[in-house]
Amino acid sequence: YLPRIAGKPAGYLYQQLLNFRDGRRANATMATFLAHQSDAYLREMAEHFAALDLPHTAPPRAVADPAVLARGQALVQTGDPARRLPACTACHGRTLAGVQPAVPGLLGLPRDYLIAQLGAWQTGTRRAVAPDCMAEIARRLGPGDASAAAAWLAAQPVPAQHRPEPAASAPTPLHCGSTDALAR
Repeated sequence: YLPRIAGKPAGYLYQQLLNFRDGRRANATMATFLAHQSDAYLREMAEHFAALDLPHTAPPRAVADPAVLARGQALVQTGDPARRLPACTACHGRTLAGVQPAVPGLLGLPRDYLIAQLGAWQTGTRRAVAPDCMAEIARRLGPGDASAAAAWLAAQPVPAQHRPEPAASAPTPLHCGSTDALAR
């Protein structure tokens, strides 16, 4: 599966290009393509794709047990204080469309892709600039939580005009190095 990158925040796309180029994300094709690209060119690429406004195509609908979907909805909308897990909406925006300049949206992605990304953070095969807040969140997930959150997210329709929210006025619940790197 190749994720839709059109319309994602430019800062997020830029950080992902850096992560592929610099070895924090593993993908041989991307690493080879980006190996000799300058930071300025990567930023230009990110800004190009962020400016695209293409329609969303619906991923396959995820089917899950109602209890699993309820757990997923709770994780996404309120988090799990006992595990010190913030709600996904605390960082990815109230509508889960992402937040400028660097937080991606979560709707419109297939369940299996979301599970794979959370699993990659849990195992350390996907990394971001330290401190890697998503890796920390992924490690706090309980058994079945990644599947539950992914199932609920994948079951949600993507609204028309689904665009990242303006920069957040409140700080994120966890310190994220990728966001800090953009401020430099």
